[in-house]
Amino acid sequence: MTTAADGLRGDVPAGHGLPDGLVAVVKRDCPTCTLVADVVTRLSRDQHCVVLTQDDPSFPEGVASPVDDTALDRSYLLGIETVPTLLRLEHGTETSRVEGWERDRWRSFTGLDDLGDGLPEYRPGCGSLSVDPTRSDDLRVRFEGDRLASRRIDIAVLEDEMEAAFDRGWTDGLPVVPPTPVRVLRMLDGTDRSPDEVVAVIPPDLVACTVEKVAVNAVMAGCRPEYLPVVLAAVEAACTDEFNMHGLLATTWFSGPMVVVNGPITRRIGMNSGINAMGQGNRANATIGRALQLVVRNVGGGRPGGVDRSTLGNPGKYTFCFPEAPVRDLPAGPDWPAQATEMGIGPDEDSVTLFAADGVRGFVDQLSREPESLARGLAAVLQAMPHPKLALAFDAAVVLSPEHLRVFREGGWTKQDLRDRITGLTTFRPGELTRGAGGMAEGMPDGFDTVELPKFRDGGLLVFHAGGGAGLFSAVIGGWASGAMGSQPVTRRIGT
Repeated sequence: MTTAADGLRGDVPAGHGLPDGLVAVVKRDCPTCTLVADVVTRLSRDQHCVVLTQDDPSFPEGVASPVDDTALDRSYLLGIETVPTLLRLEHGTETSRVEGWERDRWRSFTGLDDLGDGLPEYRPGCGSLSVDPTRSDDLRVRFEGDRLASRRIDIAVLEDEMEAAFDRGWTDGLPVVPPTPVRVLRMLDGTDRSPDEVVAVIPPDLVACTVEKVAVNAVMAGCRPEYLPVVLAAVEAACTDEFNMHGLLATTWFSGPMVVVNGPITRRIGMNSGINAMGQGNRANATIGRALQLVVRNVGGGRPGGVDRSTLGNPGKYTFCFPEAPVRDLPAGPDWPAQATEMGIGPDEDSVTLFAADGVRGFVDQLSREPESLARGLAAVLQAMPHPKLALAFDAAVVLSPEHLRVFREGGWTKQDLRDRITGLTTFRPGELTRGAGGMAEGMPDGFDTVELPKFRDGGLLVFHAGGGAGLFSAVIGGWASGAMGSQPVTRRIGT
């Protein structure tokens, strides 16, 4: 099991050991290569073209000394995808190439106006052995694997890879995908960032985490490479002072990071913002949140029973990730910006928002058809979080379904109208929250009984939009200690 490195394509790298001039790459098991064997022979004789043969060191027979490339080293370093390929090297770097047989282009390329007389004008060629799926992975590991910095772990022949991951403490209790070198290299294809770039310092052990380490855990979580930029942004957001991942781990409360993704990327990578958006069944939703949790566990050392001291935890600590559904997909109505847009991100930019979430509570209202009634129901549920007599100490998030959101928009309410009304409905009169009032010992400490208190601090109520188009149900999600004394929601742009 292992790690990853960045790509090794583009200009021909040093080390291929070929002289400047023409290079032809062929294989006997290619009808087009056998068709142009005499052409290649002529080029080797008249223009000192170097001929690489991928599968038979004696092919073409007319070439005095073809270069044996059956190990495919040079073909891989040259990035050959099709045979025959004719290319030109200058100062060790490729300047041009022709793939397959195109008579006019080969003539122009070599300056020989009679080259290939009697041959067809065009033949497409065949796939290079260096991109054959049965060989390409081994080649990639051979040439790029030594650029991976992570420690290699050898698994015994009779040892089960899944059980080995459990035994070594790398899992969250569910099986993980073994992070072999080639899997991590593929994962790194999902980003332009260098594998050795430090993404963040991961709590609680405060370990510098590189792009490569994030990729390793993304493999284990089951991510696809195109998810990696989202995971990287989530790791960056989680490790800010504002989000306070260390405190979130150490608290005995239930919370863990909830990742909400916004922007065009949600559709590009196939995230689910509709039916069952916060449930199972979508690979991107499930694995992006899990990858963040595995980074905190495996890189930062944040394990339950160690620094993670949650009394009960919640299932979202395996993974809690979903995209916000664009409001523009609904019928016209008042402005209703995405939560990320409210936090400074452009409506067409990709971003992640992290919230310290303690779990999902269902909210049902199937009868309200006007905003005031629906807002009162939401306020009543929010007022009880995490206790009816506590104010300002905990943030909360509301995830409105399309049907509930439609009630507000058809009634002419903006998102700020909803927040303002909830604030008014959840502001307590002096003395209501005093400890002991209402027969409940819990409540606000001395000094808070002479003023009105809002349930939530300014900025402490987040409102998202997601879910299926049918069902007059929404969700209320509690937070952890709010603001500077705990965790604040954090939004980060997603890079490449």
